[in-house]
Amino acid sequence: MRVLLVEDDVSLSRFIEKGLKEAGHQVEVTDNGKVALSLSLTESYDVAIVDRMLPGLDGLSLVKALRAAQVGTPILFLTALGGVDDRVEGLEAGGDDYLTKPFAFSELLARVTALSRRAVLKSTEADPQLTYGDVVLNLFEHTATRQGQALDLQPKEFRILELFLRHPGRVITRTMLLEHVWDIHFDPQTSVVETHISRLRNKLEKPFGDTLIQTVRGAGYKLERKEDAQ
Repeated sequence: MRVLLVEDDVSLSRFIEKGLKEAGHQVEVTDNGKVALSLSLTESYDVAIVDRMLPGLDGLSLVKALRAAQVGTPILFLTALGGVDDRVEGLEAGGDDYLTKPFAFSELLARVTALSRRAVLKSTEADPQLTYGDVVLNLFEHTATRQGQALDLQPKEFRILELFLRHPGRVITRTMLLEHVWDIHFDPQTSVVETHISRLRNKLEKPFGDTLIQTVRGAGYKLERKEDAQ
């Protein structure tokens, strides 16, 4: 991920930057709200971590300005202002998540990762019709066909297929499926994902004698025809 860190506490900023880089992410750091606004309007970031009390332009005003400019970068507020009203104010200003100081870095990293993942999953296409080979999904009519034959999909199966069609060839993890299809942000320790994948395969693959949903051992699943994988 490419992360923008906006924090004026130098020691804390260095701590977070070091941790994010060790986790394999690119980090750009500034301690000034006005500089952060300029960077966000000219550069692309996967996630922004923003303190509320900043010189130049406070974090709340920064986020409001970004949202007014239609900048959709997921934003995590990281601040000592931890009251309920403060959190509500931050979220209403356009923040996507809110973490109060002091915090555990592991939680910060998990929240940043989740924000980035959700942003990918929520990406949409202007075309209401998604296709992959002979599979067609019409989002407006909520219909699915393969080789012109209607697929009788249940709502959860439809959403799973939609996710695969939006990201063909990309590994979709169990966590991503839980968040996108069931809006569950933790592992319920059940076989709900595996059960629905099996049902979808029976409808999408079995009647046509081939395999489209590939299992990636230890990672998840991906939509890929055998000829595309070669």
